[in-house]
Amino acid sequence: DTWWQTETGGNIITPLPAATPLKPGVATLPLPGLAVEILEKDGGPTSDGEKGLLCITKPWPSMLRGVWGAPKRYEDTYFKTVFKNGQPVYFSGDGACRDEDGYIVITGRVDDVINTAGHRVGTAEVESAIADHPAVAESGVIGVPDDIRGEKIVAFVVLKNGQDIDETALAAQLNQLLKTHLGPVVQVSQIFVAPGLPKTRSGKILRRILRHIASAEPVTADISTLEDPTIVAALDELVRSWSLPEPRL
Repeated sequence: DTWWQTETGGNIITPLPAATPLKPGVATLPLPGLAVEILEKDGGPTSDGEKGLLCITKPWPSMLRGVWGAPKRYEDTYFKTVFKNGQPVYFSGDGACRDEDGYIVITGRVDDVINTAGHRVGTAEVESAIADHPAVAESGVIGVPDDIRGEKIVAFVVLKNGQDIDETALAAQLNQLLKTHLGPVVQVSQIFVAPGLPKTRSGKILRRILRHIASAEPVTADISTLEDPTIVAALDELVRSWSLPEPRL
């Protein structure tokens, strides 16, 4: 097997004829000189057998240089998800792992979805429904592990200026919106009314940081590139000091 994309301009991971032992369905190894790595969402390395994000960490001869008529699209699509040592790297959108021989095994597309109670729902879908609430300015939605549902939905909600609403009432109203838009299975289990969200200077919400905070895990990602780095400590304090009882479903 091999791995490549239109954007890469040719094969990136492929066995060399008569030199690389083959395995059915396995892309094997990168071509010589290509810097392919499997990274965590925070840019850290993965162990053999551990699934991660397939990235190319250095430029290569045939790489796409841009999208005609949309100069920001290429950067926004491929260089705004994974940062290694604070620097953006090319994220293919695919997941991968290394097997016992060090070969790269492609595990498929990495969608920004939450698997809750056997249903897959995109974070953008949930955030779009939440945005219909008249008191909500914006939100960041993530999934965190849950013994019963697989993943439960957690929402960090920023209210519009001047809005003051009881959190319990807000939770019930948001879940009613979700029921209307996405069905009864998709319900937010935890809502935090937040002072802001961790965003890049271009406005992208970094959900990996929200996941760490919601799970009470240390944030290991470089936060110096955030629009407001102080928001991480504020959200961490919010989660550790206050929680809303889960609404009845």
